[in-house]
Amino acid sequence: MNHVTSMAAIMTDTALLASTELFADLSDDELAHLLDAATERDLRRGDVLFDEGDDPAALYVVADGRIAIANRSIDGRESVVALMEAGDLFGEMGLFDRQGRSAQARALEASRVLEIPYGPVEALYHQRPEALWGVVRLLARRLRNMDEALADSVFLDVTGRTAKRLLELAGEADEFVLPITQEELAGMVGASRERVNKAIASFVRLGWLEQSDRRYRITNREQLTIRAR
Repeated sequence: MNHVTSMAAIMTDTALLASTELFADLSDDELAHLLDAATERDLRRGDVLFDEGDDPAALYVVADGRIAIANRSIDGRESVVALMEAGDLFGEMGLFDRQGRSAQARALEASRVLEIPYGPVEALYHQRPEALWGVVRLLARRLRNMDEALADSVFLDVTGRTAKRLLELAGEADEFVLPITQEELAGMVGASRERVNKAIASFVRLGWLEQSDRRYRITNREQLTIRAR
């Protein structure tokens, strides 16, 4: 890697790459080769890795933190199409079509990512084309996520989509701190901040949720889950 690092960090980053669908079938030597070409990027909240339309040259794996993948409309409205967390890989599309970036990638909090140039990845696939099955798995998951997002936009109203996003952000925890701003949450839901805040207020009023600034506590997960369907 293009930085001084400990053996423990190398082992951690090797395991990180191996956990991704794209690189799950690679040998330890092949993973080490990619890591040799990788650069570690430390990001602050708001740092932009790339903008929509930028020429692509590398893909990324999140080691720590959260990265928003977002599009902006002509009038400045933002839609957060994906939230990348530790272990997630993104920015791979340009490796295969060499077209401009389809969205912006921006750090939502202090984050660390591995930046892997396309060159070594492409060379690896030329040498061992059977490793492209990892690409197939990744694209299949992307398509499933797109299908689910499309279904949400058709079958769920703003309140339902808000419930679903809050549950996704909470994970298995009942108490959590919202890792994004209200504006960014609205971008994930695909609605105005006012409508999302109204939905959250309704959950609080019904006794399903408690809120204090960005701190939330789910008090009735069953009802919130039903509302998210």
